[in-house]
Order: sequence, then C-alpha cells, then structure tokens
Amino acid sequence: MIILAATLSGLFDPRAETGVIPNAGQVLIVVNPAATRAFAPQFQPIRQMVREGITRFTSRAAPTDAWRSLISTQDVIGLKVHSAPGRTSGTRPAVVAAFIESLMDAGVPASRIVIWDRREVDLRLAGFFELGERYGVSVAGAADAGFDENRSYEAALIGKLVYGDVEFGRKGEGIGRKSYISKLLTQKITKIVNITPLLNNNYAGVSGALYGLAMSSVDNILRFEDTQRLATAIPEIYTLPEIADKVVLNVVDALICQYEGEDRTRLQDSSALNELWFSVDPVAIDVLALQALDREKGQERRKIPGKEIYFNAGLMELGTSDPAKIKVERVILGP
Repeated sequence: MIILAATLSGLFDPRAETGVIPNAGQVLIVVNPAATRAFAPQFQPIRQMVREGITRFTSRAAPTDAWRSLISTQDVIGLKVHSAPGRTSGTRPAVVAAFIESLMDAGVPASRIVIWDRREVDLRLAGFFELGERYGVSVAGAADAGFDENRSYEAALIGKLVYGDVEFGRKGEGIGRKSYISKLLTQKITKIVNITPLLNNNYAGVSGALYGLAMSSVDNILRFEDTQRLATAIPEIYTLPEIADKVVLNVVDALICQYEGEDRTRLQDSSALNELWFSVDPVAIDVLALQALDREKGQERRKIPGKEIYFNAGLMELGTSDPAKIKVERVILGP
C-alpha cells in the first residue's frame, strides 16, 4: 500500500515545466519502515523504494522508461558515493546495489556502470569493490584515475599541495592556484547519479550533494578546508560543466541520519529514518538535509556550519536555497 503524506509546501509535480523531470526546488521522499532492522539495511524493501522513487520522480510507469528519460544505454553512468565513513555511516552498499540492479534491468550494461568516489582505498574498505565484483561493474577512485591538466578550477587561494596533486613538487608563479578535474569525469563518465548519506560535516554542515561531488572531483582541495573558503569554492566547482552538466539525479541515502561524528560511525548519535530522497536540485536536497540533522539532534544550532555554501549556490542558480520554496512529496510504502 502507498500512502501519500502531506508536503512541506505544495505538491510535488514531476511534470512541472519540463514535462518529465521535476524542476528546481522539488524533492521526492520515499519511506519504508522495513528498510532497516537494528540499523542494518534490508535489501528487498530498499529495492522497492528505488523502483517507486525513480518511476514517480520521472512520472513514468516502469523503471526502464524512467531511466531512459534520464540516460541512454550508451552513457557511462557514474554512481557517486560517499565512502570514507564506511558502509554503516557512508553511502550504504545495499542502496547502491538496488540502483545497479535497476539500471541493469533497464538495459544499461554492467560495463557502463562505475561506482566512484575520491579514493579507492575508502571504496574498498566500505565494501564497494565486493559489490563491483558481484555485479561486474567498475569501481574507481577519482584521485587514483589521475587529473586532467587541461581542465581545472582556478582560485587565488594557495594551499599546501600534497602527493597526488598535479602541481605537487612544481615551482613557479601561480603554482597551487588550480584544482584539476579528475580524468574519470573528463574522459570516462558521461552521466552522474549522486548518492550521498544523511551525515553531518563539520565544515559544510552536511556531507551532501554539493560538498561530496565537488570535493571528490578535483585535486588541491586542502586549501578549501575552511567554512568561508568552502562557501565560494563548492558552488563554483560544482558548476563546472564537467560536473554539473552530467548530474541527472541526486539521491540522499537517509536510511539512517547520523547527526554527529562526520567520518566516524556513531550510531549513538543516529536515527533510523528509513528514507530515500530524490531530486535534480542539489541545493534543495542539501538544505532539507541540514534541517533533518538539526531536527534529529533535538536542538537548533545558532550557527549552522556551511550555511553560506547553500546561500551562494542558490545565488548561482544551482538550485533552491529558500526552505519556503522547496516542495516535498512523501510516499510511504508499507504492507
């Protein structure tokens, strides 16, 4: 049985303006109370949630038609995950597995699906290489793939270059002012499904759609590790055509909301929400995530870390940063 719950501000209309894809400021939340058991993801309910989410999100009757409205079978689909916190607090492998199966059922060959994040070591520790072997899909680290010296983001800030950064060890004027884009994005992946956990971040507020994708896609990022610097860098990096133009779907893995701990698993500071969120709007989905973190923590913070990031992203028209203008539909799946 599917129950439609009340929205935050108006009804979700997947046909608005575009005829197929929801417009900015719209978020679909699919809830299934059976999605976790004692914080452990349950695959079959999650698979049902993905099916319901992708079809309702695109206003299509079947998942195959839904995916064909977003991608083609000739695309290389990058499933972007957040793996550093591990399989419990980061993006959960069970959620990614459900998306892989849905894509493959829609005719996307396993050879054209890539699970990726910044570092292969984090992906391996979080269980994504095991998942890749199970389904025959690729797993790749953006940093391990190397960076494209012809594609970059430039800012006056100069930080400490580390091994692996393109300009590490180089000398000369302007060295350290560029952050180069991973070859994974410039030479391989053509479409991105951005799957993030509902997890706090001490600088950005939430390890969400904007922060996770921007900071995983380029090198020389240590210079941005400050809330004020991130407020400018994250929206500007995200808006690069090699990144923003490839994102077809943002998903929040909100099976569990962890409101303290960042990259450390802290189930004592977590709540099981049993939700998956779908949106094309990375700003709106991150703003809702900030609200959820505060709500589950049980107190409203006077100063939300990273709030300026989302305000600036809204000014750059990456999405809707005003909570009053975000429209949410909740779909509850149950017996």
